[in-house]
Amino acid sequence: MPAVRLGLFLSAQHPPELPAGEGLAVDLELVRLARRLGFGTVMTGQHFLTSSTAKIQTVPLLARLAAEAEGMTLATGVLLLGLLNPVEAAEHLAALSVLSGGRLIAGVGLGYRTEEHRAFGAPGRGRAAVFEAKLDVVRRLLAGERVTASGPGYDLDGARLELRPDAPPPVWMAANRDAAVARAARLADAWLLNPHGRISELAAQTRLFHATRAEAGRPPVTGLPIIREICVAPTDEDAEELASRHLAAKYATYVKWGQDTALPDSDTLRRPWHALNADGRFIVGAPDTCARQVAELVDRLGVSDLLCRCHWPGMPAEEAMRSLELLSNALNFT
Repeated sequence: MPAVRLGLFLSAQHPPELPAGEGLAVDLELVRLARRLGFGTVMTGQHFLTSSTAKIQTVPLLARLAAEAEGMTLATGVLLLGLLNPVEAAEHLAALSVLSGGRLIAGVGLGYRTEEHRAFGAPGRGRAAVFEAKLDVVRRLLAGERVTASGPGYDLDGARLELRPDAPPPVWMAANRDAAVARAARLADAWLLNPHGRISELAAQTRLFHATRAEAGRPPVTGLPIIREICVAPTDEDAEELASRHLAAKYATYVKWGQDTALPDSDTLRRPWHALNADGRFIVGAPDTCARQVAELVDRLGVSDLLCRCHWPGMPAEEAMRSLELLSNALNFT
């Protein structure tokens, strides 16, 4: 058994011209394969008004995946809680907990896209405070409390969920900048590490997370989850060529969406491919190369859960499935 638990991060993003049912079929096949390989978690994220890609929303997609992922943990990675009504978010998480047999991780994040915040009428200032208040409401509702609270778009007077999980799901909080990492240390059960941060940057932030958590009197976290772009092929050269064809375009879209502004000031995604794929930002290469890169994540960052994102818009599903199988074999996971 490897020192890291493997999970599938399902981007579920497809070219808009692809019939939606065909995109869903690819996602379902990836989940079935991950389950056969022994992966323990399936996670998918949330975006709204996704320009240039089509995506099924997180909660209905995870509800559908529950039937294919029996025995696996479902994870939101992440719900953009600052944009959502906390009652609806809590109700959805409670439902997903039931559908997964109690195997649910509530991944949450602040979000970064101006277009999304504008569409939901989110305040221009004080977003972090709104996010924290909504998270508190969601957690209290999932714990079975009667909640009296008010904020942008909600006003509760002794509200209580009647459908509640047997135990509230653990909260993983996504964070890119140092202030957000410190927030995760104070408020979450784990920090969901930046999916495209450089290892050197993440190592410093990991120290910040643990120090802040100790200062806040929170219990220590022994392992951290991370999402990583994964491309495994028979040779390093094959993997580099395949990843460059698909990841370069994906990260150009990230820059258009504003993800670059959410990174620490010392980093940028505005780089050519050869510079972008450096300092452990992605896991790309032959099986042995990728196994060494995974070991570095474990050794330097204390990673316990690796959520593998191996499929990107326009990529043949067969290439993504090959990556999962080769990585699983390289880590002696099957």
